[in-house]
Amino acid sequence: MSAQTLDDLLATGVAGRTVLVRSDLNVPLDSEGNVTDDGRVRASIPVISKLASAGARVIVLAHLGRPKGAPEARFSIRPAALKLRELSGLPVQIAEDVVGASASELAAGLADGEVLVVENVRFEPGETSKDDAERIALAARYAALAGENGAYVDDAFGAVHRKHASVYDIAFALPAYQGDLVRDELVVLRRLTENPERPFVVVLGGSKVSDKLAVIDRLLDVADELLIGGGMAFTFLKALGHDVAGSLLEVDQLDTVRSYLARSEAGAARIVLPTDVVVAAAFAADAAHEVRPADDIAGGSIGATGLGLDIGPDSAAAFAERIAGAKTVFWNGPMGVFEMEAFAGGTRTVAQALADTSAFTVVGGGDSAAAVRSLGFADSDFGHISTGGGASLEYLEGKALPGLTALEGK
Repeated sequence: MSAQTLDDLLATGVAGRTVLVRSDLNVPLDSEGNVTDDGRVRASIPVISKLASAGARVIVLAHLGRPKGAPEARFSIRPAALKLRELSGLPVQIAEDVVGASASELAAGLADGEVLVVENVRFEPGETSKDDAERIALAARYAALAGENGAYVDDAFGAVHRKHASVYDIAFALPAYQGDLVRDELVVLRRLTENPERPFVVVLGGSKVSDKLAVIDRLLDVADELLIGGGMAFTFLKALGHDVAGSLLEVDQLDTVRSYLARSEAGAARIVLPTDVVVAAAFAADAAHEVRPADDIAGGSIGATGLGLDIGPDSAAAFAERIAGAKTVFWNGPMGVFEMEAFAGGTRTVAQALADTSAFTVVGGGDSAAAVRSLGFADSDFGHISTGGGASLEYLEGKALPGLTALEGK
């Protein structure tokens, strides 16, 4: 059974009706509470605007960060809601709670075409509860905000892998529809997994190989090449017998990584590792650093305490060359500590290679999206920038995602 779409909802007429929209406003904030990357807010605007323009009264449900089921000022949705108001030009009101007096009063007073953003849904303990009854009870309170003839639209792909009240249970409490953002993400992910144009090159980075075990396991049988950078590369290098000095290492994953290398040698996707590394004396922007061969990280002036914080220039160039020869590229995870200029070179080179190629390119969400934007690249430089880091990876792993199954009525 396929999900009903936003177009299906609009065809029924939404003027005067209240529509709950689960959006992804989980944006990074600086210490002053300012939004540092508004990509997810921008991505949420089209569906909200479509509904408002059609006369719906829109109530936005969203989370930010990981509060523990109670209000925390640093996790308030307000900065993201203010950014939504600024960028969309819509009349956006902001509630002081999720389903309490403020949200209820503002919801009841909404006029056609107006938008209300309630507080961070994770301030409610029922949102993420493992107890089905608690989540269902909260979903009923969400639905009550919409009143009679309400509807629900899931437009938060970044949360569809969560069995949460505003993602899963609400889809059984109201007529539920798939938002355009979720639809577009699925089109892209199916293009990657079902019949990718080859060569299909996957670039994986980030700090821990354990975060990507399942996706590596799956992509070894789907992709043509896996280019491994970031902190996770050092567990692979150690598995080959190299001394990685003081670099990040997951000893408990060495046997698993060796099995991946063996599968690659036996004919699965080719695993390509860095041949050189930028090694630093400390985890600091101004730390002394040098480029070392990947098989002799400890042999330089910094020695056995050196930290590998980026792939080296030769590795970055080799990765760029392989990207240039690809027809499909998926990238998830930075190549180094891109927030520090001295260790941003690998990530910048990979991003530039993706921007330059005519291949179909997909940048995974989370750190990868933040990296390309912080390094000055535009979203339009890539075929698609995903809004769902963890959700995208779980889809690529072949997992069933609760938010999607709920929309399909399963």
